[in-house]
Amino acid sequence: MHDLAESIESMEQLASGWRTLTLDRNPDADVRDLPGIAVRWAESRFLFWNCLTLTETGVRPALLERRLGEAADVMRAKKRGGFLWVFEELLSEDARAALAPAAGQAGLTYAFPGTGMAGDLLPLPEPTHPELTFARVTDDEQLTAYADLNSRAYGFDPDDGRDGLVGSALWKSGVHAYLGLRDGVPVTCAATVETDGRLFVVLVATDPAWERRGYGEAVTRKALYEGGRATGLTRATLHATAAGAPVYPRIGFRANSPISFWALG
Repeated sequence: MHDLAESIESMEQLASGWRTLTLDRNPDADVRDLPGIAVRWAESRFLFWNCLTLTETGVRPALLERRLGEAADVMRAKKRGGFLWVFEELLSEDARAALAPAAGQAGLTYAFPGTGMAGDLLPLPEPTHPELTFARVTDDEQLTAYADLNSRAYGFDPDDGRDGLVGSALWKSGVHAYLGLRDGVPVTCAATVETDGRLFVVLVATDPAWERRGYGEAVTRKALYEGGRATGLTRATLHATAAGAPVYPRIGFRANSPISFWALG
């Protein structure tokens, strides 16, 4: 059993951080806090900006079944697809066992796994990588490159990725977003954003043609280093994909909750 406080922190970082990021993309985004469900839905073509998460702790099977049905109803009312995030450590043991069948009954299908992580790891030493230079994202050309890296890494249409980021003032100033360049070409990216007294790592991606070279770790360290210098914060959080989960402990992160992502069937 992980530390429940850290699992709650991980869920709350999503709810708080995604409120900022979805409202940046769409000032009319749905950011309601319903009983047991946080809605963070920008109606963006970039599906990561369309999000729900369950927010209660110790959820038992009957309540889980009800919340999943309610979440699915919210998703069905939307124009764009998106994901329900379930932080599984917030469920009781019997509810975790019942999650998959209950989700199926609600009309949800399993999309992919993730892991909540956090650590008191800042300040970090200034990072280097022998094959990379780093550039902070400050204009739309760089933000387009950042979006395209995410599209390639996560299998999105490039126009969908650009819909999620290009034109954002926040991503060019308030977010510490960095590109890692190899011979001047962007091949990896990572960002941190201040969220409730922590640095929240978001949208780390590496071009699939350049994986397994330490690029993702290096650019994540850069975003943490610069974000830490700017804010003075010492604690950081993130939500790792299966590919990234083995990388982040090398930086100092510790896993706190499995996350399962669900979409409408």
